[in-house]
Amino acid sequence: MTQEIRRISKELIEYHGEVLQIPRHIAVIPDGNRRWAKEHGLPAVSGHKKGVDAYRQLLSDAAEFGIRYVTFYAFSTENWKRSAAEVDGLMSLLAAQLKNFNKIMGKNKDKIRFLIIGDRSRLSASLQKSIARIEEETLHNTELTALIAINYGGRDEILRGAKAIAREISEGKISEAEVNESLFQKYLYTADAPDPDLLIRTSGEERISNFLLWQMAYTEFYFDSGWWPDFSKERLIAALRAYTKRQRRYGGS
Repeated sequence: MTQEIRRISKELIEYHGEVLQIPRHIAVIPDGNRRWAKEHGLPAVSGHKKGVDAYRQLLSDAAEFGIRYVTFYAFSTENWKRSAAEVDGLMSLLAAQLKNFNKIMGKNKDKIRFLIIGDRSRLSASLQKSIARIEEETLHNTELTALIAINYGGRDEILRGAKAIAREISEGKISEAEVNESLFQKYLYTADAPDPDLLIRTSGEERISNFLLWQMAYTEFYFDSGWWPDFSKERLIAALRAYTKRQRRYGGS
């Protein structure tokens, strides 16, 4: 917490005299990188690079506000349909970020734990090795957990979980009677994280695009009209203001 922020309770802070409710977990669909690049007369990969800067700033701001989990939709199972040049550029960008992790994260490198969620089998061996290294190096960081979804699809995640449970039932490791929501969640990529409280999607699109389908049953949605590379602390605060006004009933009265 900085001098600008005063903690009121576990879920409330005062920021410049304004009371904000702080979600424990936010999910982010960072839409608009390519349209930002086109608007600026740049190649798509330049938009993705600028988007990485916005992501680093988001993590810093989230940690400052006391948000404990941030799940970021970096690359979906459907994104392989994009041009080979753009996919290669994205993978190269990811590899460079992981290689220079300590320098890029700066003062936050000892605060944030990183977890990569999704099917890693399609990623290069070197990229998988870098991911494992970053997860190991940040394992004991506790201020904020950053989950990055790479080659991730919500339907694929649910299907994998269902298959794993069916396999364990057939092997006699668990019984069908034991299968419930709590057990099923243990077979998801996000087993170590609570469900998101707030989803932020940029660029004005209003859909969830196969992201965290199981986990977002009761998540509050906030749709930001700007491109992701332009996302800022001010726009995060706008999302938190909207979240503060929501009344979460979880199906009750």
